[in-house]
Amino acid sequence: MPTFDVVCEANMVEVKNAIEQANKEISTRFDFKGSDARLELKEQELILFADDDFKLAQVKDVLLSKLGKRNVDVRFLDYGKIEKMSGDKLKQIVTITKGVGGDLAKKIVKCIKESKIKVQASIQGDAVRVSGTKRDDLQATMALLRKDVSDSPLDFNNFRD
Repeated sequence: MPTFDVVCEANMVEVKNAIEQANKEISTRFDFKGSDARLELKEQELILFADDDFKLAQVKDVLLSKLGKRNVDVRFLDYGKIEKMSGDKLKQIVTITKGVGGDLAKKIVKCIKESKIKVQASIQGDAVRVSGTKRDDLQATMALLRKDVSDSPLDFNNFRD
């Protein structure tokens, strides 16, 4: 029975490359000269450091442009609040979302059931498994989800015949 999984996870290799490129650009830009602006990656979190609000916004812009060039969807980023560190320095923690959350998984299953395509969808951990009897039905389901669920970057993997 053909199946595939609907997942929501960023390509961490590309994220790491984008962060390295952004740090390189920040170190060479004139408006960041003498400042402590940088990006750090720890597991599924990005930490943005800057001297003031303007520079923090510039660090975000550099990061977003580098992620865009690397074809990493910026909808994976979940911005935390801006925290003050010693002196005037600021930091912001940005989490990289991974997995299909409960509400999104329910929305995906509901969308599939309302479409009347002859497939079954089940929530399995942080993914949604879709199974059906025909490969064409699964491909139609993929097209449906790409069109209808646009608030989150979905990816389809583990396609089996």
